[in-house]
Amino acid sequence: MGRNTRKRRTPLATKAIAASAALALGGGGLIWANFYASAHESNSGQNQTKAAAAQVATISCPDVGQKLTNVPQRARQGVATELANLDKQITEAYARLASTRQAQTQDANFVQNAIVGPLKEKRSATLDRIRIDIQRVGGQVDTSGLGALAACTTQSANQTNAGGQTNGGQQQGGQQGGQNTGGQQQGGGQASANPSASASAGAGAGQNIGGQAGNGPVAADFVDITKVAANVQGKPNKSGQASTGTFTTKCGVNANKNHNTDNVIVAPGVTNGAHHLHDYVGNQKVNAFATNDSLIQDQTSCQNQGDLSAYYWPVVRVQDGTQDFDQNADGGGKEGNVGKILTPVQAQIKYVGNPTSKVTAMPQFLRIITGDAKTTTNGLANANAHWSCTGFENKVQLTEQYPICPQGSNVVRTFAFQSCWDGQNIDSANHRTHVAFADPASGACGNGFKAIPQLTMRLVYKITPPTLQNGQVKNAYAVDGFPEQLHKAATDHDDFIAVFKNNLANKIANCINNGQRCQ
Repeated sequence: MGRNTRKRRTPLATKAIAASAALALGGGGLIWANFYASAHESNSGQNQTKAAAAQVATISCPDVGQKLTNVPQRARQGVATELANLDKQITEAYARLASTRQAQTQDANFVQNAIVGPLKEKRSATLDRIRIDIQRVGGQVDTSGLGALAACTTQSANQTNAGGQTNGGQQQGGQQGGQNTGGQQQGGGQASANPSASASAGAGAGQNIGGQAGNGPVAADFVDITKVAANVQGKPNKSGQASTGTFTTKCGVNANKNHNTDNVIVAPGVTNGAHHLHDYVGNQKVNAFATNDSLIQDQTSCQNQGDLSAYYWPVVRVQDGTQDFDQNADGGGKEGNVGKILTPVQAQIKYVGNPTSKVTAMPQFLRIITGDAKTTTNGLANANAHWSCTGFENKVQLTEQYPICPQGSNVVRTFAFQSCWDGQNIDSANHRTHVAFADPASGACGNGFKAIPQLTMRLVYKITPPTLQNGQVKNAYAVDGFPEQLHKAATDHDDFIAVFKNNLANKIANCINNGQRCQ
């Protein structure tokens, strides 16, 4: 089985992984890896974001989906539905956590008795249904191992990087991999109350952890990029067999505002499976109910009509006190994703080659998720966020903080997807193990994986720089996410489904292998 671990890791992530070995359960029916020693997922109307406050900031539950690495194909739809139920349960529990701050101050056992305990019971029932789904089609499950994933804990503001200093180590895979020293975080760690925050917006009646909806970001999530030391390392040297060409596809910036809160890769058939809003370019009819057959028949925003691929990412919002169209909708304001939605001023999509070998054409309907939407509770092992500013991209790339750019400079989000494929599968049970990052030092794929064109994306946003003062951030911006993830910069992620017509997949590979610049 392929392993999606060939990527640049932070020292923190490396230590965490070394702390516990991977466990293989059931001889192929179900495999899960205990990547971390502890539990894995262990101001309305105002334009001020407060620094970290309440003692309990968020809920941390084991990320079951990442541990299910070998679910039988016939069980995957049922398991995906139950995994979506787990996400919904966490979202509901977080909303209750955020709306009961006053009760928590009066009863030290309130969170455990009224929120965490009942959540464990719901999760236990859902995990049992997952076991039944797998066993029904002949898969094997370690029942005790699966059951151990039911219990959740809570995290304090400090545990979620809400204050202090970040030295995030090396960034993950791809073009911008480098040392992320992060600099000194600004104004974090100071408690502040926001009695006027709206409980329905996820803030609660008492203290909250910042943000227009009470679930972040906080001042410590931002850094002046001009004060961060250069951290971008050089790329691997190219060999004589390198594939040096590029293929650029122009698909627009989602100016037509094609949005939804589904994610057909991880939650097929589940409305609002992402719990946050996505921008879509390329394929124009991607929702929870899209199928391979429907995708190949759909329209595309790409100039090359042979590119019907789905390119989608969580939107960025400015928390300036305004609301957008989804302020009362699931995945939007009802789940703590608030503020004005920004459309990128540029969205550059480019496929690049491999420094050590030729590339194999991408298989039709290949699915890749890069980054991790749950790093606040999962840790940074699968983080692949790259934040920077125009004029600084070759010097500084940030994973754990959002940049404050100088005047005249724009915010840049960059993604460099996994570029090694196992040669067999277009997806995997946890949506990771069928693809991997190349070795960061040599650029080579390992363990029988084949090099494929590496999808890279660069999104540029014109954002008025946030300001930091007295532990507060004014006019913050943040990426959409699951509400309990607190809008941390490291939760940024990107999704892709390869859908090509007119032999375009082979044309992309040939262009790259021949050292051409194509579009």
